[in-house]
Amino acid sequence: MVGRPAQAQVEITVSCSSLGVEQELCRSGADEWAARTGNRVKLVPTPANADERFSLYTTLLAARSPDIDVFQIDIIWTGALAANFIDLRAVLSPEDRADHLEVLLANNTVDDRLVALPFFVDAGLLYYRKDLLLKHGRAPPATWGAMAETARVIMAAEGASGQADLQGFVWQGRAYEGLVCNALEWIASHGGVLINADGTVADDTRAAAAALTMAKGWIGTISPRGVLNYSEEDARTAFQSGKAIFMRNWPYAWALLNDPASPIAGKVGILALPKSEEAQPRNAAMLGGQQLAVSRYSRHPKEASDLASHLTSRSEQKRRALVGSFNPTRRSLYREADLIAANPLYADYLRIIEGAVVRPSTIARAQYNSVSRMITQAAHDTLSGRGTAEENLATLTRGLQRASRGGRWR
Repeated sequence: MVGRPAQAQVEITVSCSSLGVEQELCRSGADEWAARTGNRVKLVPTPANADERFSLYTTLLAARSPDIDVFQIDIIWTGALAANFIDLRAVLSPEDRADHLEVLLANNTVDDRLVALPFFVDAGLLYYRKDLLLKHGRAPPATWGAMAETARVIMAAEGASGQADLQGFVWQGRAYEGLVCNALEWIASHGGVLINADGTVADDTRAAAAALTMAKGWIGTISPRGVLNYSEEDARTAFQSGKAIFMRNWPYAWALLNDPASPIAGKVGILALPKSEEAQPRNAAMLGGQQLAVSRYSRHPKEASDLASHLTSRSEQKRRALVGSFNPTRRSLYREADLIAANPLYADYLRIIEGAVVRPSTIARAQYNSVSRMITQAAHDTLSGRGTAEENLATLTRGLQRASRGGRWR
């Protein structure tokens, strides 16, 4: 972290989450910094809905408002909002830079400027009912095909025993950003990509078509038709009530599934998301999480940067992981025995994160919302039976090419 700010007794405003333990942890961490530096911190309430929060941020930043000094931002907002944030490279010591996950630092770097510090990280996971797999002699699946076959076998056996409402696989199929995450995971697991690292649009969509066609085949077989309107919480509710064998979700679900009041507590296992049986398969988890950025319009950028540094420090990230299960962005913490004991997920999670898929938000910048809508439509139309994967991807490719201007996103 940087040293004590030169100016004391200033007030720094920070837009941490307004919800539950996340807000409490932000407040207590900020209070510790305030006590150490002699400054004051004010937490600014922001909407819980991500779209509403992004709209508020864009309004404030467009007006060059100094009302918020430190912004908590989603991982996909760095490109769109980068011009409004200061460069934080000087805040990180060489040791800090080496400890943070490189994939996050790369995501947060725009035009050679580090516009946000990694706060906590997420990546998609496959949850499964380990009691049901053990009962029916099935191994945890490594591929999508094995997952689907295991789901069909257990659904048939349990249905014959009276549980006809048991589903095989629940996930996020609603037409929103959650579907973008799922679709890009499927595509990457087949070795495909929609936008190349250099910003150009991929010409070959055969792997993407295979991935979307695979997922369409789940609808009405191992996944309920209603999954096309599922968000994260819809999927978790179905899985936690004992109505599903497999679930794709974020790490937050682990603690809820294993709460003593949960009907499936102690019966849940976690895996990396499956690979495909196609060429160049890989485990592909979508990267998620939150970052802290400092406004260019802050009246106190040094103090604001120091607060952001404190809230993303190793000690603070460890405290947040132990108290609130917020996943650290620092490699060294995944080797801490007390963290692994508190959350067994951490034993293998670092490997999953380091191989995670990154949405093209930093590449597309202000165009990302449009890109997201186009991917959502192509995926949802395919899953709903409105055109084939090939037809919908052809439309998507044309839209991305128009938006990208030959890879020159602005």
